[in-house]
Amino acid sequence: MTAIVLGATVVHRWFRKQQGLIIGILTASTATGQLLFLPILAHFVEQDGWRMAVWTVVAALLVALAVVSLGMRSDPSEVGVRPFGEDDQPSAESTIALDPVREAFNALGRGARSIDFWLLAGSFFVCGASTNGLIGTHLISACMDHGMPEVQGAGLLAMMGLFDLVGTTASGWLSDRYSNRWLLFTYYGLRGLSLLFLPQAFDPTTHQLTIFAVFYGLDWIATVPPTVGLIAKIFGRENVGLMFGWVLAAHQLGAATIAYLAGFIRSMDGSYDHAFILSGAACVFTALGVLLIGRGVSPQKSDAGRIEEVIAG
Repeated sequence: MTAIVLGATVVHRWFRKQQGLIIGILTASTATGQLLFLPILAHFVEQDGWRMAVWTVVAALLVALAVVSLGMRSDPSEVGVRPFGEDDQPSAESTIALDPVREAFNALGRGARSIDFWLLAGSFFVCGASTNGLIGTHLISACMDHGMPEVQGAGLLAMMGLFDLVGTTASGWLSDRYSNRWLLFTYYGLRGLSLLFLPQAFDPTTHQLTIFAVFYGLDWIATVPPTVGLIAKIFGRENVGLMFGWVLAAHQLGAATIAYLAGFIRSMDGSYDHAFILSGAACVFTALGVLLIGRGVSPQKSDAGRIEEVIAG
């Protein structure tokens, strides 16, 4: 998930137009790659043991590291060009913090004084709880509980990854054109309804689980582009990386929490049904909460920008 934060930072340095679309493409590629690897790794584990799966992941990471190290630049000024879509007015110079740890916690302090930050972090807590922590961690086990083989369950996650590529890219395009609050309302609401439906979808006599995989895949991490857009509007483009990093930390905390909680519920009840219903209800509640984010904040003068001006003055 760290790659998503870095991707958002890179996009806001290199692009002034179509930022939502580019973030959607990068985010969708990240999640789709993760999910597509699952059936491959499941096959390796089944045929050759877990060591082959680990070495496959290590090899993929080394290739990605080589490509990024040789082919990417941190800022357009390094190659003597302007960010895409920038007008004739020069943009603020990108600076590297002398003490990145201090800057990170300063950003957290600024965010903690803003109700918008807590709404964003809370919504992403539920996002992580309903995707990586629940479906990404437990769907294969839930499928096996209903008599489906492990590889078939991994195949459903791979299908979600393919449709996520479409859904999150489309979400990026939409976030450049429509209200990010209402997009998040739609995504969380539909995700919640699909999770409430999931316990009935395991019926082997129907194709409801495949329908769920397609629908849920379209919404897998479609929340990222509008969330990044709201962070840029509220806290300023120059603070996107730091603030989104803290919001994403809430995402991972939510994923860890529900990963444990769903396993506990499964051990107590013998099924994941109550975990799916709990997560679905949380998504529906979050859909209402996101409508409060960023109300009254001017994109030209965010709360963080006003605080920094007071400090500088």
